[in-house]
Amino acid sequence: MIEFNRFALDNGLRVVVHEDNSTPMVAVNLMYNVGAKYESPDKTGFAHLFEHLMFGGSRNVPDFDEPLQWAGGDCNAFTNNDVTSFYATVPAQNLETVFWLESDRMANLNISKKTLDVQRKVVIEEFKETCLNRPYGDVWHHLMKLTYEVHPYRWPTIGMTPEHIEKANLADVRNFFWHYYHPSNAILVVSGNVKTDKVRQLVENWFGDIESHKTPLARIPAEPIQAAPHTQQVEKDVPTNALYMAFHMEARTETGYYTSDLLSDILSRGRSSRLYRRLLKERRLFDDIDAYLTGSVDPGLLVIEGKPAAGVSLESAEMAIWEELDLLKTELVNDRELEKIKNKIESSLVFSETSILTKAINLAMFELLGEVDLINREKEIYRNICAEDIRQQAQKIFKRENSSELFYLAKRKTA
Repeated sequence: MIEFNRFALDNGLRVVVHEDNSTPMVAVNLMYNVGAKYESPDKTGFAHLFEHLMFGGSRNVPDFDEPLQWAGGDCNAFTNNDVTSFYATVPAQNLETVFWLESDRMANLNISKKTLDVQRKVVIEEFKETCLNRPYGDVWHHLMKLTYEVHPYRWPTIGMTPEHIEKANLADVRNFFWHYYHPSNAILVVSGNVKTDKVRQLVENWFGDIESHKTPLARIPAEPIQAAPHTQQVEKDVPTNALYMAFHMEARTETGYYTSDLLSDILSRGRSSRLYRRLLKERRLFDDIDAYLTGSVDPGLLVIEGKPAAGVSLESAEMAIWEELDLLKTELVNDRELEKIKNKIESSLVFSETSILTKAINLAMFELLGEVDLINREKEIYRNICAEDIRQQAQKIFKRENSSELFYLAKRKTA
């Protein structure tokens, strides 16, 4: 059980505090409710760009990392389709240093032509390195566009194309910051050796006078139910063929999300999982195979990806996967297999609770979802899922008309 206290400032900043006196440290997570899905289709990659710009200096802090290092801490950040999150860990007595740093860049970020030009180059180089020059680097560009027709999940977090960042001007960037990086669009979580009353005092002092702005109304179109299978074939200079299969599933807070999570683990979690044991070890159809969820807030995807073994066609590999999926739709998972998967998930959840940083990030995410207490109910939700629930969920999502398949072909070498 993770105990926590919640309060909000007059400017809308939501604060969650988890007191843990078993550690001398404290973790701080400042999560902004802005990810790639809030971008315009002609200006993608802005949330990821701001992950970089936020380390470019503010009015009173030209170098974010240096004072944090002097305080004995470290920091990092991540952006996805739904949120942007900045986190730091420091000795508890230096918590105020983190509040000073975070509040200054929230209120006084230095968005100049120089900082934009520097970070623009960094982001474009990252795009080229990870998406254009790395084998299979553009998979998510193809797969998400193949899977989503109207929802902004159809472009990846790094952006649809580097040209959008190349063309970004100061007005565009400042406007994006003004709309999304302010107290009423943020959640601050403090986890560690602290007292809530002291945290409240410090938060009021450092964040209380920061002005909030009106966040644009999110007009995110709901993805229509897929009525026919989607397929695409691409040919690239990669070492070997690869197959990617995606299936639409429920949003993060729905029970079906947890059932799909169990399904993905039955398929591919550990050496005894079905896809690994049957298709890789026994039948030797694959050199590598995996199944996982995208974990998105809005309705997301269950993805299966694999690289067929030498001499195995993508069509044969695809057929073998469908055979395993059809078994889940017709036969009940036995009690031992289901119990083993549930135990692994519960072990992972319990282990995650030993880290104050993981707790800080998870508390922020659940607060954003509007169900912060869900962090304490997930184990029970998994435990209550039965074999028949698994079969019904497999029947629901593992349908041809709900599938999107990307056949990624290695270019044939000519003599």
